[in-house]
Amino acid sequence: MKISKPFDPKTGHIHVIVDTPKGHRNKYHYEEEKEVFLLKSVLPAGMVFPFDFGFLPGTRGEDGDPLDVLVLMDEPSVQGSLVLTRLIAVIEVEQTEKGKTERNDRLIGVAISSRDYRSVESPEQVSPDLMTEIEHFFKSYNELAGKQFKPVGRAGGDRARELVNAGRRTAQ
Repeated sequence: MKISKPFDPKTGHIHVIVDTPKGHRNKYHYEEEKEVFLLKSVLPAGMVFPFDFGFLPGTRGEDGDPLDVLVLMDEPSVQGSLVLTRLIAVIEVEQTEKGKTERNDRLIGVAISSRDYRSVESPEQVSPDLMTEIEHFFKSYNELAGKQFKPVGRAGGDRARELVNAGRRTAQ
């Protein structure tokens, strides 16, 4: 998989590579060196990813991995697919593992091809209950993995794009 740019140059939409589709219990991680998806963990019965979850190629976050993106769309996509996405928000997060705390923000976007979410342009247009449920999912998921997940703020698409640009600089 040779997608190295996080943005579509024509539209400015981001390129999200889905590693874990909506409704799945298996959490995957893309291994760049081997160009394969590695099964990282299996969620407990009854717990599934609420939307497609993936990464933004050509970026690096504080944790050393490509930036994480949760994609709002109607149906799950296929693992490894590229989903053109419009950024609408970010959940800013401090994540602690083995005594080390670092930022591990969750970008939130809308799939360009979505019918159900196509009119969503900002986090204010997403149900506050849904945003809380997304935060709770990540908090629970990380707790099961022995990590502390502490949301420290929410922001809109402009802040999300700032983080993408910072992640691009870090990856270079």
